[in-house]
Amino acid sequence: MRTPDDWRSTLPARLSAGLPAHGWRTRFAPAPTGYLHLGHLVNALHVWGIARAFGGAVVLRIEDHDRTRCRPEYEQALLDDLEWLGFAPDVYDLSSFRDDDVAHPARQSNQDARYRAALDGLERRGLVYPCRCTRRDIAQVVPHRPGEEPRYPGTCRHAGVPAEDSFARRVWLDNAPFSFVDLRLGALTQTPQQQCGDLLARDRHAQWTYQFAVVVDDITHDIDVVIRGEDLLASTGRQLQLASLLGRTRPLRFLHHTLLVHPDGSKLSKATHDTSLREMRAAGLHADELLGEAARRAGLATVDRLDPNDVASLFVGS
Repeated sequence: MRTPDDWRSTLPARLSAGLPAHGWRTRFAPAPTGYLHLGHLVNALHVWGIARAFGGAVVLRIEDHDRTRCRPEYEQALLDDLEWLGFAPDVYDLSSFRDDDVAHPARQSNQDARYRAALDGLERRGLVYPCRCTRRDIAQVVPHRPGEEPRYPGTCRHAGVPAEDSFARRVWLDNAPFSFVDLRLGALTQTPQQQCGDLLARDRHAQWTYQFAVVVDDITHDIDVVIRGEDLLASTGRQLQLASLLGRTRPLRFLHHTLLVHPDGSKLSKATHDTSLREMRAAGLHADELLGEAARRAGLATVDRLDPNDVASLFVGS
């Protein structure tokens, strides 16, 4: 999805009108499944730039809910990269994540009790059920269509699966549409039940899912504005619906920015081994050069170098 060609010129006015007046929070929330690349840097430019330009504070969160893919060495590397680039969070400073003896309140792997309490609250209201379906099971019932995400058909919703048969738990979503205003894309409506079906909160390996953990964390961390790539746009309605079920009343605003892509249209990814910031740093590039390249490739500026203290200037207009 793309906005009209003039979105960059209208964005400062949209941000000024749509963001809270002051004292609001956003977050930078990388997953330590590999080294940070230019795509992550584009997100950091948006997060810190918009926060600095419009009176927000940045919370750093480490989204390591996937214990099979996350590695401590990647977490340490991303902390090093942020420090080198000059991106200092306002809540949970970088050094607080380096103490291995502390169960950090913004590291997802430390929050099992938090997520369990949230799920238990939904379960007491009859909104949670065990699920033993695998991806293959789901695909056999609902064949995947190109361009569409897999939709859970509700197989176990009324099946009475015993709790001890599976660690997996799904949250019952009704068929209500959810409308929201994206600060870049405008007014949008999504119906999560039609997109994805009942939401998986914990998988069959007893791992909390991204969709569940991020909603609980955004409530816990008092997040007001979510700034992320448009690859996560489809998640917005379901996260708003889950937040409502969890009792969130604090308004939540969104901005989904464009992604850096390869010539074939595929996004930059750790999975495809795109050149990391760590490698570019080792090759002799300076932080302001990388910031300038990221800003240029994201269409935010036409500079060769960008001082980290000047990222707010990308979003204040001319």
